[in-house]
Amino acid sequence: MNKFRMILWTVVGILAMSAVAFAQPEAAGGTADNASTVASYKAIAAGIGFAIAAGLGALGQGKIAAAAAEGAARNPGAASKIQTIMILGLALIESLVLFMLLVVFAVLR
Repeated sequence: MNKFRMILWTVVGILAMSAVAFAQPEAAGGTADNASTVASYKAIAAGIGFAIAAGLGALGQGKIAAAAAEGAARNPGAASKIQTIMILGLALIESLVLFMLLVVFAVLR
């Protein structure tokens, strides 16, 4: 019964939101209003995409640093090699985040 209620209220919510969308008046050409809507959603999507890229990049960097510290603690003789590989991995992750920033600027242009 609880699952049925959740599905019912989901459908009611979707129908309530669609009524507002259909109530908007149409512009003269029909495309002027759509262009501004697409531009605003494009900016929102680019921001969300960059936020996801930056957040997941930070999580990846944290995991790399933790694994490198653990590896150096277990085998101090290989600490310099582990540190080199860690710095290479951190640079690659950061380059992916910076690439996403360039994509955001290209999209919002």
